[in-house]
Amino acid sequence: MTNKEDFLSEILKRASFFLLIKPGENFYSNTSIRNSFLEELESLVQLGLKNIEIGWSKNKNWLDFVSEIKIKYPRINLGSASIVNKQSLEDSLNIGLNFSMMKFWDKDLFNYAKAKNHLLIPGIKNLKDLNEAINLNCKIIKIYPIKSKDNSIDIRKYKNIDFIAAGGLSINDVKNYNSLGYKAIVIGDKGIKNQKFDPKIFEWLKNN
Repeated sequence: MTNKEDFLSEILKRASFFLLIKPGENFYSNTSIRNSFLEELESLVQLGLKNIEIGWSKNKNWLDFVSEIKIKYPRINLGSASIVNKQSLEDSLNIGLNFSMMKFWDKDLFNYAKAKNHLLIPGIKNLKDLNEAINLNCKIIKIYPIKSKDNSIDIRKYKNIDFIAAGGLSINDVKNYNSLGYKAIVIGDKGIKNQKFDPKIFEWLKNN
């Protein structure tokens, strides 16, 4: 587990955001939408996109799609998101993903992942859960939803933890959250508009 955390910590020194992809049901059934998406993703990877996480789904096509991305882009730091139960964790393990992110803090699920030697990053917004995660030697923590986090959480007090901000953020928020002490942000819904990636993400990758 420590090696996986160290590996991700090193990546966070060079990459300031995770691109969260949440395929809708029509994504799997509509070849045109899927092909257009894959073309754009190819362009982002060529520009230097490093971190992708794909929202877990019960859809039977999810495993095949994520496996396809993993095989096509072996150098991408690929993970799953919105992990809420053991099934979503087992699916991630079966594909061999580098990491997963919990939606919210779940101590039992965190310990289950730890026993499986899988890096599961918790989503935390209050001080009680933060302290519990730290007591379990969690070194990478997502603050989510960032805009409703407990005001008593001061991430600058925790020197040995990498914090990631998530919830309603766009590429425009990278520099601001970096200045606040966050190693990275998660770009979700604001990263994809009308089935297309935000053009500003392409611009950001070209200039950084």
